[in-house]
Amino acid sequence: MPARRRTAATIAALGAAPLALTALAAAPASAHGTMGDPVSRVAQCYAENPESPKSDACKAAVAAGGTQALYDWNGIRIGDAAGRHRQLIPDGKLCSANNEEFKGLDLARADWPATSVRGGSYTFKYRVTAPHKGTFTVYLTKAGYDPAKPPAWSDLDLEHPVASATDPAPSGGFYTFSGTLPERSGRQLLYAIWQRSDSPEAFYSCSDVDFGGGAAKPAGGGAKSGSSPAPTASAPSDAQIEAGAGRSTVEHHGHGDQDAATSAEPTAVNAPQAAGASERLAETGGGGETPYLAVGGAAALALGSAALFASVRRRASDGGRHGR
Repeated sequence: MPARRRTAATIAALGAAPLALTALAAAPASAHGTMGDPVSRVAQCYAENPESPKSDACKAAVAAGGTQALYDWNGIRIGDAAGRHRQLIPDGKLCSANNEEFKGLDLARADWPATSVRGGSYTFKYRVTAPHKGTFTVYLTKAGYDPAKPPAWSDLDLEHPVASATDPAPSGGFYTFSGTLPERSGRQLLYAIWQRSDSPEAFYSCSDVDFGGGAAKPAGGGAKSGSSPAPTASAPSDAQIEAGAGRSTVEHHGHGDQDAATSAEPTAVNAPQAAGASERLAETGGGGETPYLAVGGAAALALGSAALFASVRRRASDGGRHGR
């Protein structure tokens, strides 16, 4: 090999390692999801169609925050929460988790589409696109909650969560766990927190529910009394989720941000899980801020680059000896 070509190959080999480390270590890592039943505000508005929502509340949310927030329906998160939810999220910003992208979900309105519920046992279903270990905690607003005012932490009955579950097994695109709803009347709000245990990352969602029997209230956002009632909430279908995944900036079981740490395992929304797959999904690591798989891949590339460099040097040395 001519000296000039040997030099170029050596430079390429040496340069590949740091470039690979930089590119792969910078890859985002994240887990994602939102409450599917009772459906969260963001999932409800996504189901209505981000480009042309049907309900007044979702139209207002898009007007306030744009459509991208709805395509990113499974990404209302704080990467370094580590249980510090009340410290990081101010009153009035609970539904967005103080994230500017999702500010439309914080609008104080009495006409958000709501799921009809009643007191007693309830099976919660949390829609998930990148499963991880962690604990789900669901709170309900106190009696007397006014849905026309921005929800505050003091509105939630924090001492009596209505559901809590640690490391439930994902199945069919959902984490499913049981809880008990107390007796309430009228419109209330369910606030779900998913705190990962393999990362400080946490996810948040607001679900509007209606226990019935409450006094009728005018719709929010300037609507007058006598306007049509708020529509019943409905979660997005698997087909809708698939159709919009390409426009999301977050992980959708292999779509969206294409993060290797969270797409290493197949998580098709409604596909049957192979034996043991649920357990493997629940074990998935890739902390919210540290892409371990990316670092491992970069290390492998670096080792390969070192081997290439050694090979180039050996050939150059052999060539020198043969040339003498």
